[in-house]
Amino acid sequence: MQAKELAELAEDLFGKKSPLNSLHQEIAENFYPERADFTAKRPLGTDFAANLMTSYPVTCRRDLGDQFGTMLRPTARPWFHCARKFSERDETDNTVRQYLEWFETTMRRAMYDRGSKFTRATKEGDHDFAAFGQTCISVELNRKADGLLYRCWHIRDMAWQENSEGDLGFIARKWKTSVQVMAATFGKATLDEKQQKLLASAPFTDVNLMHMVVEAEMYDDNAKGRPRWSIWWDVDNARMIEAKPIWGKHYVIPRWQTVSSAIFGSQYSYSPAVIAALPDARLIQAMTFTLLEVGEKAANPPLIVTKDAVRSDVAVFAGGITWVDKEYDEKLGEAIRPLNQDFRGFNFGVQMAADTRSMLHKAFYLDALTLPERAPEMTAYEVGQRVQEYIRNALPIFEPMEHEYNAALCEETFHLMQRNGAFGSPLDWPKKLRGVEIDFRFESPLHDAIEQQKGQKWQEAQGLLSSALAIDQDTGFILDAKTALRDALAGVGVPALWLRDEDQVQAMAQQREQQQQQQQMLAALEQGSNAAANFAGASKDVAEAQGNNAARDSFSPIGMAA
Repeated sequence: MQAKELAELAEDLFGKKSPLNSLHQEIAENFYPERADFTAKRPLGTDFAANLMTSYPVTCRRDLGDQFGTMLRPTARPWFHCARKFSERDETDNTVRQYLEWFETTMRRAMYDRGSKFTRATKEGDHDFAAFGQTCISVELNRKADGLLYRCWHIRDMAWQENSEGDLGFIARKWKTSVQVMAATFGKATLDEKQQKLLASAPFTDVNLMHMVVEAEMYDDNAKGRPRWSIWWDVDNARMIEAKPIWGKHYVIPRWQTVSSAIFGSQYSYSPAVIAALPDARLIQAMTFTLLEVGEKAANPPLIVTKDAVRSDVAVFAGGITWVDKEYDEKLGEAIRPLNQDFRGFNFGVQMAADTRSMLHKAFYLDALTLPERAPEMTAYEVGQRVQEYIRNALPIFEPMEHEYNAALCEETFHLMQRNGAFGSPLDWPKKLRGVEIDFRFESPLHDAIEQQKGQKWQEAQGLLSSALAIDQDTGFILDAKTALRDALAGVGVPALWLRDEDQVQAMAQQREQQQQQQQMLAALEQGSNAAANFAGASKDVAEAQGNNAARDSFSPIGMAA
Protein backbone atom coordinates (compact mmCIF):
# COMPACT_ATOMS: atom_id res chain seq x y z
CA MET A 1 0.00 0.00 0.00
CA GLN A 2 1.41 3.39 -1.02
CA ALA A 3 1.59 6.43 1.26
CA LYS A 4 -1.16 8.13 -0.75
CA GLU A 5 -3.47 5.17 -0.21
CA LEU A 6 -2.71 5.21 3.51
CA ALA A 7 -3.55 8.93 3.61
CA GLU A 8 -6.86 8.18 1.88
CA LEU A 9 -7.55 5.45 4.44
CA ALA A 10 -6.88 7.96 7.21
CA GLU A 11 -9.24 10.53 5.69
CA ASP A 12 -11.92 7.84 5.43
CA LEU A 13 -11.46 6.97 9.13
CA PHE A 14 -11.72 10.64 10.09
CA GLY A 15 -14.92 10.95 8.05
CA LYS A 16 -16.51 7.94 9.77
CA LYS A 17 -15.50 9.41 13.12
CA SER A 18 -17.61 12.57 12.71
CA PRO A 19 -20.66 11.27 14.66
CA LEU A 20 -18.35 10.31 17.51
CA ASN A 21 -16.99 13.85 17.58
CA SER A 22 -20.55 15.11 18.03
CA LEU A 23 -21.03 12.81 21.02
CA HIS A 24 -17.70 13.89 22.47
CA GLN A 25 -18.75 17.52 22.01
CA GLU A 26 -21.89 16.98 24.09
CA ILE A 27 -19.93 15.06 26.73
CA ALA A 28 -17.37 17.85 26.91
CA GLU A 29 -20.03 20.55 27.21
CA ASN A 30 -21.50 18.76 30.24
CA PHE A 31 -18.38 17.38 31.94
CA TYR A 32 -15.23 18.83 30.38
CA PRO A 33 -16.00 22.32 28.99
CA GLU A 34 -12.29 23.11 28.53
CA ARG A 35 -12.19 20.35 25.90
CA ALA A 36 -15.46 21.24 24.16
CA ASP A 37 -13.94 22.03 20.76
CA PHE A 38 -14.62 18.81 18.86
CA THR A 39 -17.13 20.38 16.50
CA ALA A 40 -16.91 24.03 17.51
CA LYS A 41 -14.02 26.46 17.26
CA ARG A 42 -13.81 28.86 20.17
CA PRO A 43 -11.67 31.98 20.30
CA LEU A 44 -9.41 32.73 23.22
CA GLY A 45 -11.20 34.14 26.22
CA THR A 46 -14.41 32.17 25.67
CA ASP A 47 -16.34 31.42 28.86
CA PHE A 48 -16.09 27.64 28.92
CA ALA A 49 -19.03 27.01 31.26
CA ALA A 50 -21.41 29.73 30.08
CA ASN A 51 -24.09 27.13 29.26
CA LEU A 52 -24.00 25.41 32.65
CA MET A 53 -26.29 26.08 35.60
CA THR A 54 -24.27 23.98 38.07
CA SER A 55 -20.66 22.83 38.15
CA TYR A 56 -21.31 19.53 39.92
CA PRO A 57 -20.92 17.24 36.84
CA VAL A 58 -17.68 19.05 35.97
CA THR A 59 -16.31 18.63 39.49
CA CYS A 60 -17.18 14.92 39.47
CA ARG A 61 -15.18 14.41 36.28
CA ARG A 62 -12.37 16.55 37.69
CA ASP A 63 -12.23 14.52 40.92
CA LEU A 64 -12.14 11.20 39.04
CA GLY A 65 -9.43 12.43 36.67
CA ASP A 66 -7.35 13.71 39.58
CA GLN A 67 -7.77 10.40 41.42
CA PHE A 68 -6.23 8.50 38.50
CA GLY A 69 -2.92 10.27 38.90
CA THR A 70 -3.02 10.51 42.68
CA MET A 71 -3.78 6.84 43.29
CA LEU A 72 -2.07 5.13 40.34
CA ARG A 73 0.92 7.39 39.67
CA PRO A 74 1.83 9.11 42.95
CA THR A 75 4.95 11.22 42.55
CA ALA A 76 5.86 10.86 46.23
CA ARG A 77 6.81 7.19 45.89
CA PRO A 78 7.74 4.65 43.19
CA TRP A 79 4.55 3.44 41.55
CA PHE A 80 5.94 0.88 39.11
CA HIS A 81 8.36 -2.02 39.47
CA CYS A 82 10.20 -4.03 36.82
CA ALA A 83 9.87 -7.80 36.79
CA ARG A 84 10.59 -10.70 34.51
CA LYS A 85 7.54 -11.46 32.41
CA PHE A 86 5.48 -14.53 33.33
CA SER A 87 7.28 -14.86 36.66
CA GLU A 88 4.84 -16.43 39.10
CA ARG A 89 6.13 -14.82 42.27
CA ASP A 90 8.46 -12.10 43.48
CA GLU A 91 12.07 -12.30 42.39
CA THR A 92 14.27 -14.31 44.77
CA ASP A 93 17.63 -13.76 43.06
CA ASN A 94 18.94 -10.69 44.81
CA THR A 95 21.33 -9.77 41.97
CA VAL A 96 18.44 -9.80 39.49
CA ARG A 97 16.35 -7.73 41.87
CA GLN A 98 19.09 -5.14 42.16
CA TYR A 99 19.28 -4.82 38.38
CA LEU A 100 15.48 -4.53 38.14
CA GLU A 101 15.50 -1.82 40.78
CA TRP A 102 18.23 -0.04 38.82
CA PHE A 103 15.98 -0.13 35.75
CA GLU A 104 13.18 1.39 37.82
CA THR A 105 15.35 4.17 39.19
CA THR A 106 16.75 5.06 35.77
CA MET A 107 13.30 5.07 34.17
CA ARG A 108 11.78 7.14 36.92
CA ARG A 109 14.55 9.73 36.72
CA ALA A 110 14.09 10.03 32.94
CA MET A 111 10.29 10.13 33.07
CA TYR A 112 10.12 12.81 35.75
CA ASP A 113 12.78 15.00 34.21
CA ARG A 114 11.32 18.48 33.75
CA GLY A 115 11.94 18.47 30.01
CA SER A 116 10.09 15.20 29.42
CA LYS A 117 6.69 16.80 30.21
CA PHE A 118 5.50 13.46 31.59
CA THR A 119 3.39 14.97 34.37
CA ARG A 120 1.74 17.43 32.00
CA ALA A 121 0.93 14.78 29.38
CA THR A 122 -0.47 12.27 31.86
CA LYS A 123 -2.50 14.96 33.63
CA GLU A 124 -4.20 15.86 30.36
CA GLY A 125 -4.54 12.20 29.47
CA ASP A 126 -6.17 11.30 32.80
CA HIS A 127 -9.00 13.76 32.26
CA ASP A 128 -9.52 12.65 28.65
CA PHE A 129 -9.64 9.07 29.91
CA ALA A 130 -12.20 9.96 32.60
CA ALA A 131 -14.44 11.91 30.20
CA PHE A 132 -14.10 10.03 26.89
CA GLY A 133 -12.73 6.65 27.96
CA GLN A 134 -9.56 6.99 25.89
CA THR A 135 -6.57 9.20 25.37
CA CYS A 136 -3.49 9.40 23.16
CA ILE A 137 0.04 10.07 24.44
CA SER A 138 3.13 9.98 22.25
CA VAL A 139 6.42 8.63 23.66
CA GLU A 140 9.57 9.70 21.80
CA LEU A 141 12.99 11.26 22.18
CA ASN A 142 13.26 15.03 22.21
CA ARG A 143 14.82 16.95 19.36
CA LYS A 144 18.34 16.68 20.83
CA ALA A 145 17.88 12.94 21.50
CA ASP A 146 19.14 13.39 25.06
CA GLY A 147 15.86 12.87 26.88
CA LEU A 148 12.28 11.65 26.65
CA LEU A 149 9.31 13.67 25.43
CA TYR A 150 5.67 12.92 26.26
CA ARG A 151 2.76 14.76 24.64
CA CYS A 152 -1.00 14.29 24.94
CA TRP A 153 -2.93 14.83 21.72
CA HIS A 154 -6.53 15.87 21.15
CA ILE A 155 -8.81 12.89 20.48
CA ARG A 156 -10.49 14.94 17.78
CA ASP A 157 -7.28 14.79 15.74
CA MET A 158 -6.76 11.04 16.16
CA ALA A 159 -8.15 8.09 14.20
CA TRP A 160 -7.13 4.45 14.33
CA GLN A 161 -7.97 0.99 13.07
CA GLU A 162 -7.67 -2.41 14.72
CA ASN A 163 -5.85 -5.38 13.23
CA SER A 164 -7.03 -8.99 13.24
CA GLU A 165 -5.96 -9.47 16.87
CA GLY A 166 -7.73 -6.39 18.21
CA ASP A 167 -4.57 -4.31 18.55
CA LEU A 168 -4.17 -0.94 16.88
CA GLY A 169 -2.47 -1.59 13.56
CA PHE A 170 -3.02 1.82 11.94
CA ILE A 171 -2.92 5.17 13.73
CA ALA A 172 -3.29 8.59 12.10
CA ARG A 173 -2.95 12.03 13.63
CA LYS A 174 -3.75 15.40 12.10
CA TRP A 175 -1.35 18.14 13.02
CA LYS A 176 -1.88 21.80 12.17
CA THR A 177 1.34 23.71 12.72
CA SER A 178 3.33 26.56 11.22
CA VAL A 179 5.79 26.48 8.35
CA GLN A 180 8.52 27.51 10.76
CA VAL A 181 7.86 24.52 13.06
CA MET A 182 7.66 22.21 10.06
CA ALA A 183 11.08 23.37 8.85
CA ALA A 184 12.58 22.99 12.34
CA THR A 185 11.14 19.48 12.70
CA PHE A 186 11.94 17.96 9.31
CA GLY A 187 14.50 20.36 7.84
CA LYS A 188 14.16 23.06 5.22
CA ALA A 189 14.92 20.57 2.45
CA THR A 190 11.58 18.84 3.04
CA LEU A 191 9.58 21.99 2.21
CA ASP A 192 8.18 22.40 -1.27
CA GLU A 193 8.63 25.57 -3.31
CA LYS A 194 5.50 27.25 -1.99
CA GLN A 195 6.38 26.47 1.62
CA GLN A 196 9.92 27.76 1.06
CA LYS A 197 8.48 31.11 0.05
CA LEU A 198 6.13 31.14 3.04
CA LEU A 199 9.06 30.40 5.34
CA ALA A 200 10.79 33.53 4.08
CA SER A 201 7.77 35.85 3.96
CA ALA A 202 5.20 34.47 6.46
CA PRO A 203 6.84 31.77 8.63
CA PHE A 204 3.86 31.45 10.97
CA THR A 205 1.39 30.45 8.26
CA ASP A 206 -0.48 27.27 9.16
CA VAL A 207 0.11 24.03 7.27
CA ASN A 208 -1.80 20.76 7.59
CA LEU A 209 0.25 17.63 8.16
CA MET A 210 -0.62 14.03 9.02
CA HIS A 211 1.40 11.45 10.93
CA MET A 212 0.68 7.77 10.35
CA VAL A 213 2.09 4.81 12.27
CA VAL A 214 1.32 1.59 10.40
CA GLU A 215 2.34 -2.04 10.70
CA ALA A 216 5.21 -3.00 8.39
CA GLU A 217 3.15 -5.26 6.13
CA MET A 218 0.69 -2.46 5.41
CA TYR A 219 3.33 -0.24 3.80
CA ASP A 220 6.56 -2.09 3.03
CA ASP A 221 7.89 -5.40 4.35
CA ASN A 222 11.45 -4.15 3.82
CA ALA A 223 11.57 -2.49 7.24
CA LYS A 224 14.91 -3.97 8.36
CA GLY A 225 13.17 -6.22 10.84
CA ARG A 226 11.31 -3.37 12.48
CA PRO A 227 7.58 -3.93 13.04
CA ARG A 228 6.22 -0.49 12.04
CA TRP A 229 6.62 2.48 9.75
CA SER A 230 6.38 6.14 10.71
CA ILE A 231 5.07 8.18 7.76
CA TRP A 232 4.64 11.96 7.58
CA TRP A 233 2.23 13.27 4.93
CA ASP A 234 1.72 16.82 3.64
CA VAL A 235 -2.06 17.11 3.43
CA ASP A 236 -2.10 20.47 1.63
CA ASN A 237 0.16 19.29 -1.21
CA ALA A 238 -0.67 15.54 -1.15
CA ARG A 239 2.97 14.47 -0.88
CA MET A 240 5.06 12.37 1.49
CA ILE A 241 7.51 14.20 3.73
CA GLU A 242 9.22 11.31 5.48
CA ALA A 243 8.94 7.54 5.91
CA LYS A 244 11.16 5.49 8.20
CA PRO A 245 10.84 2.12 9.97
CA ILE A 246 10.57 2.21 13.76
CA TRP A 247 10.73 -0.31 16.58
CA GLY A 248 8.24 1.23 19.00
CA LYS A 249 4.57 2.07 18.82
CA HIS A 250 5.18 5.83 19.21
CA TYR A 251 1.58 6.33 20.39
CA VAL A 252 0.12 4.91 23.58
CA ILE A 253 -3.69 4.82 23.32
CA PRO A 254 -5.30 3.35 26.45
CA ARG A 255 -8.96 2.45 26.08
CA TRP A 256 -11.22 2.05 29.09
CA GLN A 257 -14.16 0.01 27.82
CA THR A 258 -14.99 -1.16 24.31
CA VAL A 259 -18.06 -2.89 22.87
CA SER A 260 -17.44 -6.15 21.01
CA SER A 261 -20.36 -6.42 18.61
CA ALA A 262 -20.64 -6.87 14.88
CA ILE A 263 -23.23 -4.07 14.66
CA PHE A 264 -22.36 -1.58 17.37
CA GLY A 265 -18.74 -2.54 17.90
CA SER A 266 -16.10 0.10 17.38
CA GLN A 267 -12.36 0.55 17.70
CA TYR A 268 -13.12 3.54 19.90
CA SER A 269 -13.93 3.16 23.56
CA TYR A 270 -16.05 5.08 26.01
CA SER A 271 -16.10 6.04 29.66
CA PRO A 272 -18.61 3.94 31.64
CA ALA A 273 -18.70 6.71 34.23
CA VAL A 274 -19.81 9.36 31.72
CA ILE A 275 -22.28 7.07 29.92
CA ALA A 276 -24.03 6.46 33.24
CA ALA A 277 -23.80 10.10 34.32
CA LEU A 278 -24.82 11.87 31.10
CA PRO A 279 -28.63 11.62 31.66
CA ASP A 280 -28.23 12.85 35.22
CA ALA A 281 -26.01 15.69 34.05
CA ARG A 282 -28.67 16.90 31.65
CA LEU A 283 -31.31 16.51 34.36
CA ILE A 284 -29.43 18.38 37.05
CA GLN A 285 -28.78 21.32 34.69
CA ALA A 286 -32.53 21.64 33.97
CA MET A 287 -33.45 21.16 37.63
CA THR A 288 -30.93 23.74 38.79
CA PHE A 289 -32.26 26.26 36.27
CA THR A 290 -35.82 25.66 37.51
CA LEU A 291 -34.83 25.94 41.17
CA LEU A 292 -32.96 29.17 40.48
CA GLU A 293 -36.04 30.63 38.80
CA VAL A 294 -38.25 29.56 41.69
CA GLY A 295 -35.82 31.04 44.21
CA GLU A 296 -35.71 34.32 42.33
CA LYS A 297 -39.49 34.50 42.21
CA ALA A 298 -39.67 33.79 45.94
CA ALA A 299 -37.17 36.54 46.73
CA ASN A 300 -38.45 38.97 44.10
CA PRO A 301 -42.03 37.94 43.24
CA PRO A 302 -43.76 39.26 40.11
CA LEU A 303 -46.03 42.27 40.73
CA ILE A 304 -49.62 43.05 39.75
CA VAL A 305 -49.95 46.67 38.70
CA THR A 306 -53.35 48.38 38.54
CA LYS A 307 -53.95 49.98 35.16
CA ASP A 308 -53.58 53.78 35.03
CA ALA A 309 -52.68 53.90 38.74
CA VAL A 310 -48.88 53.81 38.52
CA ARG A 311 -47.22 56.95 37.11
CA SER A 312 -43.60 55.77 37.03
CA ASP A 313 -41.51 52.66 36.52
CA VAL A 314 -41.99 50.04 39.21
CA ALA A 315 -38.88 50.14 41.44
CA VAL A 316 -38.22 46.58 42.64
CA PHE A 317 -34.77 47.29 44.09
CA ALA A 318 -34.08 48.02 47.73
CA GLY A 319 -35.14 51.55 48.75
CA GLY A 320 -36.86 52.14 45.40
CA ILE A 321 -39.78 54.59 45.10
CA THR A 322 -42.72 54.06 42.76
CA TRP A 323 -45.01 57.00 42.01
CA VAL A 324 -48.76 56.37 42.11
CA ASP A 325 -51.59 58.64 40.95
CA LYS A 326 -52.69 60.64 44.01
CA GLU A 327 -56.35 60.33 43.05
CA TYR A 328 -56.23 56.51 43.19
CA ASP A 329 -58.03 55.59 46.44
CA GLU A 330 -57.20 51.84 46.40
CA LYS A 331 -60.88 50.86 46.65
CA LEU A 332 -60.27 48.50 43.77
CA GLY A 333 -57.19 47.10 45.52
CA GLU A 334 -53.60 48.14 46.01
CA ALA A 335 -51.96 49.87 43.08
CA ILE A 336 -48.98 47.50 43.29
CA ARG A 337 -49.18 44.10 44.98
CA PRO A 338 -47.16 40.84 44.69
CA LEU A 339 -48.59 37.86 42.86
CA ASN A 340 -49.47 35.10 45.28
CA GLN A 341 -47.58 31.87 44.42
CA ASP A 342 -47.35 28.37 45.91
CA PHE A 343 -43.75 27.35 46.77
CA ARG A 344 -44.56 24.11 48.58
CA GLY A 345 -42.82 22.08 45.86
CA PHE A 346 -39.52 23.91 46.26
CA ASN A 347 -38.21 21.61 49.00
CA PHE A 348 -39.18 18.58 46.93
CA GLY A 349 -37.14 19.96 44.04
CA VAL A 350 -34.13 20.49 46.32
CA GLN A 351 -34.42 16.87 47.45
CA MET A 352 -34.56 15.66 43.85
CA ALA A 353 -31.45 17.68 43.04
CA ALA A 354 -29.64 16.11 45.99
CA ASP A 355 -30.62 12.63 44.79
CA THR A 356 -29.30 13.45 41.32
CA ARG A 357 -26.01 14.60 42.80
CA SER A 358 -25.78 11.32 44.66
CA MET A 359 -26.29 9.42 41.42
CA LEU A 360 -23.57 11.46 39.70
CA HIS A 361 -21.24 10.76 42.62
CA LYS A 362 -21.80 7.02 42.23
CA ALA A 363 -21.58 7.11 38.45
CA PHE A 364 -18.03 8.47 38.68
CA TYR A 365 -17.03 5.77 41.22
CA LEU A 366 -16.21 8.45 43.79
CA ASP A 367 -17.90 6.40 46.50
CA ALA A 368 -15.72 3.38 45.63
CA LEU A 369 -12.39 5.21 45.85
CA THR A 370 -12.40 5.58 49.63
CA LEU A 371 -10.29 3.04 51.46
CA PRO A 372 -12.10 1.16 54.24
CA GLU A 373 -11.37 2.49 57.71
CA ARG A 374 -10.14 0.09 60.37
CA ALA A 375 -11.75 0.61 63.74
CA PRO A 376 -9.89 -0.59 66.86
CA GLU A 377 -12.71 -2.96 67.78
CA MET A 378 -12.70 -4.72 64.39
CA THR A 379 -11.48 -8.28 64.19
CA ALA A 380 -9.04 -9.47 61.51
CA TYR A 381 -11.93 -11.21 59.75
CA GLU A 382 -14.02 -8.03 59.62
CA VAL A 383 -11.08 -6.05 58.24
CA GLY A 384 -10.49 -8.73 55.60
CA GLN A 385 -14.12 -8.57 54.49
CA ARG A 386 -13.96 -4.77 54.21
CA VAL A 387 -10.82 -5.03 52.10
CA GLN A 388 -12.45 -7.65 49.86
CA GLU A 389 -15.41 -5.34 49.28
CA TYR A 390 -13.09 -2.45 48.43
CA ILE A 391 -11.21 -4.61 45.92
CA ARG A 392 -14.43 -5.66 44.20
CA ASN A 393 -15.58 -2.06 43.89
CA ALA A 394 -12.22 -0.67 42.78
CA LEU A 395 -11.29 -3.29 40.17
CA PRO A 396 -13.38 -1.74 37.35
CA ILE A 397 -11.35 1.46 37.75
CA PHE A 398 -7.83 0.26 38.45
CA GLU A 399 -7.62 -2.79 36.20
CA PRO A 400 -8.01 -1.02 32.81
CA MET A 401 -5.80 1.84 33.97
CA GLU A 402 -2.95 -0.46 34.98
CA HIS A 403 -2.96 -2.72 31.92
CA GLU A 404 -4.03 -0.30 29.19
CA TYR A 405 -2.51 2.90 30.50
CA ASN A 406 0.36 2.58 32.98
CA ALA A 407 1.77 -0.67 31.63
CA ALA A 408 1.69 0.59 28.04
CA LEU A 409 3.48 3.82 28.99
CA CYS A 410 6.14 1.96 30.99
CA GLU A 411 6.75 -0.65 28.30
CA GLU A 412 7.11 1.94 25.54
CA THR A 413 9.42 4.01 27.74
CA PHE A 414 11.58 1.04 28.74
CA HIS A 415 12.05 -0.21 25.18
CA LEU A 416 12.81 3.29 23.91
CA MET A 417 15.44 3.83 26.60
CA GLN A 418 16.88 0.35 26.11
CA ARG A 419 17.33 0.86 22.36
CA ASN A 420 19.16 4.12 23.06
CA GLY A 421 21.59 2.62 25.57
CA ALA A 422 20.15 3.97 28.82
CA PHE A 423 20.59 0.59 30.55
CA GLY A 424 24.00 -0.27 29.12
CA SER A 425 24.77 -3.40 27.17
CA PRO A 426 22.45 -6.38 27.77
CA LEU A 427 25.58 -8.54 27.79
CA ASP A 428 26.43 -6.99 31.16
CA TRP A 429 23.07 -7.96 32.63
CA PRO A 430 22.64 -11.12 34.71
CA LYS A 431 22.03 -14.24 32.62
CA LYS A 432 18.49 -14.55 33.97
CA LEU A 433 17.62 -11.16 32.40
CA ARG A 434 19.16 -11.70 28.96
CA GLY A 435 16.57 -12.31 26.29
CA VAL A 436 13.73 -12.04 28.83
CA GLU A 437 10.89 -9.59 28.28
CA ILE A 438 10.51 -7.09 31.09
CA ASP A 439 7.08 -6.72 32.63
CA PHE A 440 5.79 -4.13 35.06
CA ARG A 441 3.92 -4.32 38.33
CA PHE A 442 2.30 -1.36 39.98
CA GLU A 443 1.59 0.05 43.38
CA SER A 444 -1.87 1.41 44.08
CA PRO A 445 -4.42 1.34 46.88
CA LEU A 446 -5.75 -1.83 45.28
CA HIS A 447 -2.39 -3.58 45.51
CA ASP A 448 -1.84 -2.16 48.97
CA ALA A 449 -5.10 -3.79 49.99
CA ILE A 450 -4.00 -7.08 48.44
CA GLU A 451 -0.69 -6.92 50.32
CA GLN A 452 -2.60 -6.20 53.52
CA GLN A 453 -4.51 -9.39 52.91
CA LYS A 454 -1.22 -11.26 52.48
CA GLY A 455 -0.08 -9.99 55.87
CA GLN A 456 -3.38 -10.99 57.46
CA LYS A 457 -3.09 -14.48 55.95
CA TRP A 458 0.42 -14.76 57.38
CA GLN A 459 -0.89 -13.85 60.81
CA GLU A 460 -3.75 -16.34 60.47
CA ALA A 461 -1.25 -19.03 59.41
CA GLN A 462 0.85 -18.33 62.51
CA GLY A 463 -2.21 -18.66 64.71
CA LEU A 464 -3.22 -21.97 63.12
CA LEU A 465 0.35 -23.26 63.39
CA SER A 466 0.53 -22.39 67.08
CA SER A 467 -2.69 -24.32 67.72
CA ALA A 468 -1.48 -27.29 65.70
CA LEU A 469 1.90 -27.43 67.47
CA ALA A 470 0.11 -27.90 70.77
CA ILE A 471 -1.35 -31.13 69.39
CA ASP A 472 1.41 -32.45 67.14
CA GLN A 473 4.96 -31.12 67.04
CA ASP A 474 5.50 -32.50 63.52
CA THR A 475 3.13 -29.87 62.07
CA GLY A 476 5.91 -27.31 62.48
CA PHE A 477 7.53 -28.73 59.35
CA ILE A 478 4.56 -27.85 57.13
CA LEU A 479 5.05 -24.10 56.89
CA ASP A 480 8.10 -22.78 55.00
CA ALA A 481 8.82 -19.78 57.19
CA LYS A 482 11.69 -18.50 55.06
CA THR A 483 9.62 -18.38 51.88
CA ALA A 484 6.67 -16.83 53.69
CA LEU A 485 8.89 -14.16 55.24
CA ARG A 486 10.46 -13.28 51.87
CA ASP A 487 7.00 -12.87 50.35
CA ALA A 488 5.90 -10.69 53.25
CA LEU A 489 9.02 -8.51 53.06
CA ALA A 490 8.70 -8.11 49.29
CA GLY A 491 5.02 -7.32 49.73
CA VAL A 492 5.72 -4.39 52.03
CA GLY A 493 8.32 -3.06 49.61
CA VAL A 494 11.60 -3.83 51.37
CA PRO A 495 14.46 -2.89 48.96
CA ALA A 496 16.56 -5.69 47.51
CA LEU A 497 19.74 -4.16 48.97
CA TRP A 498 18.39 -4.87 52.44
CA LEU A 499 18.00 -8.60 51.80
CA ARG A 500 20.49 -11.43 51.34
CA ASP A 501 20.30 -14.03 48.58
CA GLU A 502 19.02 -17.50 49.34
CA ASP A 503 22.52 -18.90 48.75
CA GLN A 504 23.97 -16.45 51.26
CA VAL A 505 21.30 -17.30 53.82
CA GLN A 506 21.90 -21.02 53.29
CA ALA A 507 25.68 -20.56 53.64
CA MET A 508 25.19 -18.55 56.83
CA ALA A 509 22.84 -21.22 58.17
CA GLN A 510 25.42 -23.92 57.41
CA GLN A 511 28.13 -21.84 59.04
CA ARG A 512 25.98 -21.40 62.13
CA GLU A 513 25.30 -25.14 62.18
CA GLN A 514 29.02 -25.85 61.94
CA GLN A 515 29.72 -23.40 64.73
CA GLN A 516 27.08 -25.10 66.85
CA GLN A 517 28.64 -28.48 66.13
CA GLN A 518 32.09 -27.16 67.01
CA GLN A 519 30.74 -25.66 70.20
CA GLN A 520 29.10 -28.98 71.04
CA MET A 521 32.39 -30.80 70.37
CA LEU A 522 34.32 -28.31 72.51
CA ALA A 523 31.73 -28.66 75.23
CA ALA A 524 32.03 -32.46 75.05
CA LEU A 525 35.83 -32.27 75.14
CA GLU A 526 35.69 -29.84 78.02
CA GLN A 527 33.27 -32.13 79.82
CA GLY A 528 35.59 -35.12 79.18
CA SER A 529 38.59 -33.15 80.35
CA ASN A 530 36.78 -32.14 83.50
CA ALA A 531 35.75 -35.72 84.07
CA ALA A 532 39.35 -36.92 83.65
CA ALA A 533 40.60 -34.25 85.99
CA ASN A 534 37.95 -35.16 88.50
CA PHE A 535 38.84 -38.83 88.14
CA ALA A 536 42.54 -38.08 88.65
CA GLY A 537 41.73 -36.00 91.69
CA ALA A 538 39.51 -38.70 93.05
CA SER A 539 42.28 -41.32 92.51
CA LYS A 540 44.75 -39.13 94.30
CA ASP A 541 42.33 -38.65 97.15
CA VAL A 542 41.82 -42.42 97.37
CA ALA A 543 45.57 -43.02 97.37
CA GLU A 544 46.10 -40.44 100.03
CA ALA A 545 43.27 -41.89 102.06
CA GLN A 546 44.76 -45.37 101.78
CA GLY A 547 48.19 -44.04 102.81
CA ASN A 548 46.74 -42.28 105.78
CA ASN A 549 44.93 -45.41 106.85
CA ALA A 550 48.14 -47.45 106.62
CA ALA A 551 50.06 -44.93 108.69
CA ARG A 552 47.36 -44.84 111.28
CA ASP A 553 47.40 -48.60 111.59
CA SER A 554 51.21 -48.62 112.16
CA PHE A 555 51.00 -46.20 115.04
CA SER A 556 48.02 -47.81 116.78
CA PRO A 557 48.34 -49.03 120.43
CA ILE A 558 48.07 -52.65 119.36
CA GLY A 559 50.94 -52.18 116.90
CA MET A 560 53.04 -50.63 119.65
CA ALA A 561 52.32 -53.50 121.95
CA ALA A 562 53.40 -55.91 119.31
